Amino acid sequence: MCPDNHSNETRLKINLEEIIKSGKPVVLELGCGRKKYDFTTDGRIGIDKLDLTNVDIVTDIENGLSYLPDNSVDEIYCKSLLEHIRNFEYLLREIVRVLKKDGTCSVFVPHFSNPYYYSDYTHIRFFGLYTFYYFCDEKHQLTRKVPDFYSDIRIKILRQRLKFRSPFKSRHLFKQFLQLIINVHSSVQEFYEENLCYIFPCYGLDIVFTPDDDKPSEKDK
Repeated sequence: MCPDNHSNETRLKINLEEIIKSGKPVVLELGCGRKKYDFTTDGRIGIDKLDLTNVDIVTDIENGLSYLPDNSVDEIYCKSLLEHIRNFEYLLREIVRVLKKDGTCSVFVPHFSNPYYYSDYTHIRFFGLYTFYYFCDEKHQLTRKVPDFYSDIRIKILRQRLKFRSPFKSRHLFKQFLQLIINVHSSVQEFYEENLCYIFPCYGLDIVFTPDDDKPSEKDK
């Protein structure tokens, strides 16, 4: 994350309108940092607060995505960003707004049991197995249900994986094996988080979701 003393202005370094009208897939990388490849190479529109290498839109993501029209984006990648965002619900609403009906958002966030999470002073929120299910209709949730009435944002989670890693080689190999077992089924994931997460801490979560346009029936209300 970057300091809060930057301008709220949005600076486009690409012709965004032309890209959207081209008919080609529109792919965003939020909080891209220093991108390895430019837009013409990897096809991803890099968005960041700092004007770093291969950043295409310089803006504060905290202010939303107002420069993008509704239902205009095919894919969004968001790695190690949301734990820095103060108004998480607002940004999630903006992501859902700009995604096409069949568009997807791929997210990586730290798990609350990750011991390294607390060392980074720029982290202001944490995530668990159920966090994104608060934005899912109850019928799309896991065995343990969470309230779906805190927000009117609706998503469907297509995939969620608990990720395990370590900077120490021997422990990393063990955690990779553990990762295979825990991600066999969502019921195993739920058992792990309830009973084992502080014994074998999880590094983070890989999540893919899509907008949920299903309207609740009168019976469901």
